[in-house]
Amino acid sequence: MPSADHDLGPQRLNSPATTVTRQPVERSPEHAEPSRFIPHVQGLRAIAVLCVVLYHFWPARFPGGYIGVDIFFVISGFLITAHLMRELTATGTVRLGQFWARRARRLLPASLLVLLVCAVVVMSPYLMPTSALPNEVREILASTFYVENWYLALNSADYLNHGGEPTTVQHYWSLSLEEQFYVMWPLIMLLAAWVGVRWLRGARRRAVLLALGAVSLASFVFCVIFTITDPAPAYFVTFGRMWQFGVGAMVALIPMLRVRNAWGSFLLGWGGILALLAAAFGFDGQTPFPGYTAALPTLGAAAVIAASNTERWWYPTRILSLRPAQFVGDISYSLYLWHWPLIVIAPSVPFWGLTIYHRVALLGLCFVLAWLTKRFVEDPARGWRVLTTRPARVTLWSSLAAMVAVALVAATAWFVNAPLYSAATRDIQQLQEDPPPCFGAASVLDASCASAEPADTILPAPGFAGIDRPADEQCFVQLTDARPVSCTFGSDDPDAPRVALIGDSHAYQLLSTFQRMADENGWQLVTWFKGACPWNTTPLSTPGAFGEACTQWRERVQAALSDSDLDAVFTAAIATTPYASAGFASSHDAAVAGYRNAWSTVTDRGIPVITVVDNPVWETDPNKCLRTRDAAECDAPRSEVLVADDPLRDAASGWDEVTLLDFTDVFCDDEVCKPVVGGANVYRDQDHLTVTFADSLAPWYADAIRARLAG
Repeated sequence: MPSADHDLGPQRLNSPATTVTRQPVERSPEHAEPSRFIPHVQGLRAIAVLCVVLYHFWPARFPGGYIGVDIFFVISGFLITAHLMRELTATGTVRLGQFWARRARRLLPASLLVLLVCAVVVMSPYLMPTSALPNEVREILASTFYVENWYLALNSADYLNHGGEPTTVQHYWSLSLEEQFYVMWPLIMLLAAWVGVRWLRGARRRAVLLALGAVSLASFVFCVIFTITDPAPAYFVTFGRMWQFGVGAMVALIPMLRVRNAWGSFLLGWGGILALLAAAFGFDGQTPFPGYTAALPTLGAAAVIAASNTERWWYPTRILSLRPAQFVGDISYSLYLWHWPLIVIAPSVPFWGLTIYHRVALLGLCFVLAWLTKRFVEDPARGWRVLTTRPARVTLWSSLAAMVAVALVAATAWFVNAPLYSAATRDIQQLQEDPPPCFGAASVLDASCASAEPADTILPAPGFAGIDRPADEQCFVQLTDARPVSCTFGSDDPDAPRVALIGDSHAYQLLSTFQRMADENGWQLVTWFKGACPWNTTPLSTPGAFGEACTQWRERVQAALSDSDLDAVFTAAIATTPYASAGFASSHDAAVAGYRNAWSTVTDRGIPVITVVDNPVWETDPNKCLRTRDAAECDAPRSEVLVADDPLRDAASGWDEVTLLDFTDVFCDDEVCKPVVGGANVYRDQDHLTVTFADSLAPWYADAIRARLAG
C-alpha cells in the first residue's frame, strides 16, 4: 500500500545555487541554522500523494498509482541523510534523542489522531459493521506501535491484487516502515562514521557513503529475489525497501549527482516525471513489484530531486514550485492519513452511496480534513514549548504514553463488542448447521411454508452479515491476478461425480454451500473463481490491467477445463459486468454470445451446464439501512436493483444442454426486492449473498445438479 507523506523537517542542500532561502527564523535549540527550503521537492510530494490517493479512489484509471510510496521513500532518504550528514560533519555525532524527538513531534500527533478516530468509529455499529471489529483492532494496535508492515507481511496480505478485506488503517504499513527507517538509518550512519574516524583516517563522509551504498545494494538484491519467491510479503518487508531510501541518500551525499546545468537539469527533471507517469499508468497488479520494476519510479523520483536548475518557468523544478503543487505537498501527510479511512468507512455509512458524485465529494472532504489537520494539529505540535524546551526524553516518553492511550481505546472497542461478536459467530454457525423450518428461501419456495408465521429476528444480524462469507479465500483470484487457481473439495473417490463451480464473485459466494452439498451427495467439487471475471469469451470493456488479467485467466481456465474429466458445470456471474460491444448491437448481445461460446466448449463434450439468474444488486449495502431501520423500510424498487435483461437468462434460453435456475421471485415481489427473506439476511454487502441465505437455496441447487448427473 502506498506510503503516507512525511514532512521531514527543513529541506536543504549544501549548494546555495540549488535552494530558495527563506527569511531567517527564530532559532530553537534544535535548529541552529535557518532552514533552506527546496520547493520542487515539496512539489514532488504532491505528485506522490496524488498518485496514491487517485489510485485508491479509481484503481482502474490509475493502476500503478501505488508507486507514490516509492517516491516518498526516495524523498525521505534524501532529506534525512542530508540532515544527518550535516550534523555528523559539524559535530562529529548525531544527537539521536533530539532527532527521534523531532520525528515524534512531527509525525505522531496527526497519526495518532487518525488512529483514535478509527478506534472510535470501530465502536459504533452505525458507522462500521461489528463484523470488522477483530481485524480493525489488531491493525490499529499494530499501526499505533508502527509494526503494521510486519503484521501484513506475516499475514500474507496481497495489496496489489486487492486481497482480503482492508481495514481503515492498512495504509499505516508505510508509516511503520518509515519509522523503522528513522531508527535504523542514523545508527548505520553513526557506526559508519565511527569506522571512518578509527580506520579510514577520519574519512567520515566516505565511510558513510560506502556503508549506505552497501546496505542499499544488498537491499535491492534481496528485494528482487524476495519479490520473485514470495511477492505478497515482499511488498511490506523493511529490508526489501531500504534501497529506495538509499537511492535518495546517494543524491544527498554525492554532489555530482545534483545537476545544475540548465539543459541537463531540464532533461533530467522531465525525464524523471515521465518515468513516474509511465509507472503510474503502465504498472498494475500484475507487475512484479517492488522487485526490479520499482527501479523505474525510484530512479525517476531521484532524477526529479537531482534536477536543481530553476532558471526557466518551463523547467520541472519551477512548475513543481507553483502554489497549487506546494499546497498539496504541504498537506500531503495529513491527506494520506485521512483518505484511506474515509474510503473504507464510507460504504458503511447509512445513506451514503458509491456513485461518482459521492467519490468526488469524499475526495473533497479528504482535502478539507487534511488542511484542518495540518493547520491545527501538525504545525502547532512541532512547536509545543512544553516539549521543545525540555530534554528529548520528555518528548519520547510523552509519545509512548500517547500511543498507549490510543491502544487502550482500541482495546476498549474490542472488550465492549467482543461478546456480541462471539455470540453472532456462534449463532451463524448454529444456523448453518441446523436452520429452522421455513427459513430463508424455503419461506417462498416450499409450499408447506405458505402459512408459516414471519420470523421476528434477522439472521445473521445486520452488523455481522459481513463475516457470513465463504472461507478458502485462497481459491478466489483477485482482480489483477490471472493465475488459474483451482481448488478441490468433497469426495476422494475416483468414481465420484465431478462438478465444477466456475465464475466471478457471484459464483464464489456459493462456495461454502456447494462444499456442503458435495459432502452430503458424495460429489467431488472443483472450482475456478476470479473477481469481476465471469466465465465468458467476450472481452470486458474494463480498461487496463483488470480486463487484460480477465482475458488471460479465461484462456488458462479453458485450457484446464479441456484437460478435466467433468460430469457437470455450474456457473454464476453478476449481471452488470461491462462487456466490449465491438461487432455486436449492444454490450448485452456481446455478453450473451460470450456465454454461449464459453459453455459450448463443455456442452460439445456432453457435459451439461447449470446456471442461475443473478440476484438483485443494490447501490449500497442494505445492512446499512437494516442497522437503523425496520426491514420493511429497507426494501428497494424492483426496477432499481434487478437487472431485467440478465445475459445469463438469455444465453441459457432454448438450450437443452443448459439448465437455468431463476430465483427472482425469492428476492422480489412484483414491485420491490427485499434484503430480508424468511428471517434470513440476504446480503453481506451490496451485491453478495450471505452464506446463510445461499444455504437456504441449497436444496434447489442440489436438485438441479442431481437431475443433470442422472442424465
